[in-house]
Amino acid sequence: MRWGAVLQLLVLQAAWALAGGQVRYSVPEEAKAGTVVGRLAQDLGLEAGEAEARRLRLVAQGRRASVEVSGASGALLVSSRLDREELCGKSAPCALRLEVLLERPLRVFHVQLEVTDINDNAPVFPAARKNLSIAESSVPGSRFPLEGASDADIGANAQLSYTLSPTEHFSLDLQKSNDGNNELELVLTKSLDRETIPVHRLVLTASDGGRPSLTGTMELVISVVDANDNAPQFNQSVYQVQLSENAAVGTLVARVNATDADEGSNSEVVYAVTSFIPPSGRDVISVNPKTGEIHLTAALDFELENVFNFRIEARDQGTPSLSGHCKVVLEVLDVNDNAPEVWVTSLSVPVSEDASVGTVVALLSVSDRDSGANGRVRCWVWPALPFGLEATFAGSYSLVLREALDRERVSEYEVEVRAEDGGAPALRASRGLRLPVSDVNDNAPSFAQAVYTVLARENNAAGAELARLWARDPDEAGNGRVSYSLWEGGAGGGGAAPPSGWRAASSYVALDAESGRLWALQPLDYEQLQVLQFEVRAVDAGEPPLCGNATVQLFVLDENDNAPALLPPAGPGSGSGTLWAWAAWGAPAGQVLAKIRAVDADSGYNAWLRYELWEPRGKGPFRVGLYSGEVSTARPLDEADGPRHRLLIVVRDHGEPARSATATLSVSLLEPAEAALAAAAGSSAASGSRSAAPVELGAAAAAAATNVWLVVAICAVSSLFLLALVLYGASRWAPRAAVLSAPGPTTLVCASEVGSWSYSQRHSRSLCVADGAPKSDLMVFSPNFPPPPPGAAPKDTQPEPSALLDTVMPHCFKSLLGVQDRPESTNPTPQVTFPSFNLQLWPH
Repeated sequence: MRWGAVLQLLVLQAAWALAGGQVRYSVPEEAKAGTVVGRLAQDLGLEAGEAEARRLRLVAQGRRASVEVSGASGALLVSSRLDREELCGKSAPCALRLEVLLERPLRVFHVQLEVTDINDNAPVFPAARKNLSIAESSVPGSRFPLEGASDADIGANAQLSYTLSPTEHFSLDLQKSNDGNNELELVLTKSLDRETIPVHRLVLTASDGGRPSLTGTMELVISVVDANDNAPQFNQSVYQVQLSENAAVGTLVARVNATDADEGSNSEVVYAVTSFIPPSGRDVISVNPKTGEIHLTAALDFELENVFNFRIEARDQGTPSLSGHCKVVLEVLDVNDNAPEVWVTSLSVPVSEDASVGTVVALLSVSDRDSGANGRVRCWVWPALPFGLEATFAGSYSLVLREALDRERVSEYEVEVRAEDGGAPALRASRGLRLPVSDVNDNAPSFAQAVYTVLARENNAAGAELARLWARDPDEAGNGRVSYSLWEGGAGGGGAAPPSGWRAASSYVALDAESGRLWALQPLDYEQLQVLQFEVRAVDAGEPPLCGNATVQLFVLDENDNAPALLPPAGPGSGSGTLWAWAAWGAPAGQVLAKIRAVDADSGYNAWLRYELWEPRGKGPFRVGLYSGEVSTARPLDEADGPRHRLLIVVRDHGEPARSATATLSVSLLEPAEAALAAAAGSSAASGSRSAAPVELGAAAAAAATNVWLVVAICAVSSLFLLALVLYGASRWAPRAAVLSAPGPTTLVCASEVGSWSYSQRHSRSLCVADGAPKSDLMVFSPNFPPPPPGAAPKDTQPEPSALLDTVMPHCFKSLLGVQDRPESTNPTPQVTFPSFNLQLWPH
């Protein structure tokens, strides 16, 4: 019973030990997750598998545990990072109390877990950098307390030692205080010199006692506080300065500079002048107390004093104050400080435009108050032309003309007389002269064109302005004032230009003497005057007067003021105002019976005639050529047409408005033989026996008519053959007409609706004028005819060449070219002679 009681007591004690937390474990900090701390289930006396069956687990106590119980094995494992410093700080030992819960039945166990320290924290200073200020005058042995480092570890891992980077001026001393703490001090071992080393940079290192040892550092920046132990020092003991005597007041003479090795107020230097030799130098210079700049305060004069000596003091602001001294020697240099002077003693202006070369325009005097080379002066004039300088004697010069003047090119000159002395640097002076040029009448008036072409329509109103002429004279005042006058030329009448046809140009036109306005004195008539040529003279008001000339060619343009005029027939067979023609019965269509001839005194379109059959209207047996005037049969004639026909033919021109004339043609229809005899008979027989011819003609007349037709046929065939040969030879060997041309543009001299007349200046030719300068070659351009009216016969649509030349060419040009009308022909052909130039007709 006693052993049972003892055993029961031991079991109760073991249970109490377990219930009282008697299980203790130890684990180092920073152990890895999963590290086995201890076999908790086994240490609690549980069988294998019992920990899982009875659900052995830790009870959380408000803070996340860093250990856990494995359900399968019942071991206590590290579940997360263990940081002793975080858990316990500086406390030692660091023990954690855990509660373990066992269910079925419910039991609670207390487990104590001790976390052991490892050296995982390096020493840390309060700051990475510490600034100290130590006076330069501090004695060796002076101590300066420092704040040590701290280590979060404990024990040997937190025991620190200190080292200082190598230096000959400082050392470390570690003292243990009464409270057991270590006090760190910086000890001065050698005197400081700020001027040598103003700042000391040291590194303080703290090492702990762990294995391995960890360290921490702090930079010590020791600034040496200055003491006034250095006097100011000048960079030169003597300053040699040279200054020109003409230096301006305020000029910088020199800049002295003294430096003090101290700093702060100990290095602030103030400058002052302590002595002046000679004493007059007191008013010559002043020194800036802060910058040391010496400025000139009065004008220098080499002739009065050429050397100054000054003593300059530099004093610092330390306590006590220290000073330094230097000497300044100012040497005054003589310079060329007097410029030359130029005076004009005589001036003769304005200068005449025709003044001769060498004319003296002005007299000048030049001087310089300096002496030697500084007083020797040379002079010149700018610009160099057209004036120049000539030395007369010492200090005197003459301004003379070197080139001829032209006021129209330069009316006034601005010249400058320049003087320069021989000093170094040379001084210059100048005197400006204004030299106007007076005008002389050396320019004649000139027209813009040598020949003016003026076009005027005939029948113009008296007083109508024809043109304005203007001549330029570059002279001024009266020399450039131009007046105009008309020189007599000549005018040619229509059709010929004999000397007796000359009329003065002043009878047609007048010229305003001041404005150059040209106007007509009377209406112009193209049929009497086609070209009027005269000269205009422009005379200035200079003395003597000069003049210029220009030729004016006035061309009168035609207007339709003349009606067509009928010409008498070329042969017999006309009565009073009536034309006669014969036609044979059975005459084929297109046979020409007669030709109406008419002329128009106008020219161009105004003289271009057309012929119209006015009566009988409708489809008659006859028709008239629109432009040829030929009366022909429109269809074969038969006996139903009647023996006599009276035709009324109207002749119209192409003017605006058109003018017309009428002609009456009486046509008799005869037997073929009678018609042939009537056409071949004389005028008296034809006119006296026209009504009895059909009765008296017999068989003899018929035979004679047959012979006549045979002769006519033979002659016609021979003539056609000879004409063909002549035309062929002319086309093969005749030279082609050349178009005259000449350098320069062609001048238009006459224009109308039908064509243009123009001439060139290459060869001199007579141009239908009675007086004046001869004109050049003539070129004729053929007219542009309007298109033929619809339905007109091809042979009627174009005029014959002879009619074209009669219509287009004015009578004066016909006379010039040698063209003569032959009134005996119903179709006049112009005969053109070319005595000295060629004529080219250009069809459009």
